[in-house]
Amino acid sequence: MPLSPGTRDRLVAAVAQFVRAGRHVSTRAAESVHGGLPSFGWGLLLPLERDGEQRCSTLAARTGVDVSVVSRQVAALERQGHVERRPDPDDGRASLIRLSEAGAAALARTRAVRSEWATAALADWDEEDARRLGELLERLAADLDRAAPATSQIPLGAAS
Repeated sequence: MPLSPGTRDRLVAAVAQFVRAGRHVSTRAAESVHGGLPSFGWGLLLPLERDGEQRCSTLAARTGVDVSVVSRQVAALERQGHVERRPDPDDGRASLIRLSEAGAAALARTRAVRSEWATAALADWDEEDARRLGELLERLAADLDRAAPATSQIPLGAAS
């Protein structure tokens, strides 16, 4: 059964408000949440931790970011010691990127701060509500990802 327009519009507005709140908090808390890790670092280090070393192009595909952007971001993470590069034994023109010990430590620090932050934010929530919200957010993220139109299909002016 389709949603009513009112429910749909309220949900879209709530998601937009949630995203804005997340950006605002992220900007305010960047130093305490990420420490010396750049704001983009979390998104690039997690797939390296989860999936192991990989090419920049694979990392770009997994994160949904253009390879040229990921390449610059990986270079910054490498300068900071969060990742290490080595030649790809299958293709000498390419490199494999892996999480360094410093990168793993940065992820651990970031996780600890995020955990404290989430514990404080959710202090008045009961287990069932928090569990259910997590399930619904996971479902929403998957459904949004699946339903997202290609960029070329979005009418001009509709992206904002």
